[in-house]
Amino acid sequence: MLIIQPDLSDPAGPLGTWLREAGAELDVRLPPRHEIPESLDGYDGVVCLGGGMGAQDDEKHPWLAQVRRLLAAAAGASMPTLGICLGAQLLTVATGGRVVKGDAGPEIGPGLVAKKDVAWMDPLFADLPMVQDVVQFHTDAIEQLPPGAELLGSAPRYQHQAFRLNRRVYGIQFHIETTPAVLKAWADAEPDLAAYARPGVFETEALTRLHEDIAETWRPFAERFVRLADGELEPAQDKSRMLPLA
Repeated sequence: MLIIQPDLSDPAGPLGTWLREAGAELDVRLPPRHEIPESLDGYDGVVCLGGGMGAQDDEKHPWLAQVRRLLAAAAGASMPTLGICLGAQLLTVATGGRVVKGDAGPEIGPGLVAKKDVAWMDPLFADLPMVQDVVQFHTDAIEQLPPGAELLGSAPRYQHQAFRLNRRVYGIQFHIETTPAVLKAWADAEPDLAAYARPGVFETEALTRLHEDIAETWRPFAERFVRLADGELEPAQDKSRMLPLA
């Protein structure tokens, strides 16, 4: 499985551990330090993590264009793909959606995301609770989903929190890969953004409880993603083959 890590500050963390526990072999690439593959030959799945740059910040980070090309190729081939925060925004732009500066302000700290109707029949999302604990840390937002994408999760401030495209391709606007130390480091590095969070959420005890809840919910999700990439889990039903309800 190819793991694209756009930012040193956002490693795969627990998500990488969960993927390995489920049997995945990870090839982690941190651009520009590591070369980004020209193609996805030899891979069974792709995960693109978060980062502090914008999804189209090519002037400062020219390698972002290659990441978008790979994500577009993965989506076109219906390869099991998971974009996380910036990764979801890169996937959105790469497949025809739109990402903008969030007009409702930064979304920072612990959050809750609610399942939409489509999620109850999705192979990765169906077994998640109705409302999931997540970590939010973003200023940009997905304003328009890619053509053909289906909304899987939503929240009051920003509607497009999770989506599926081409049966096996997923984007989530939030984080599931952080640790208490990583989230505390983000807050310390971006105090102006951290100020948007509720008081006390970056204290050690609160961060520990949050990440225990995240692990309980999202470890099984990661295991299902590996099963999807391995061909053991059937992908979502093709919309074009679904019969209308009587």
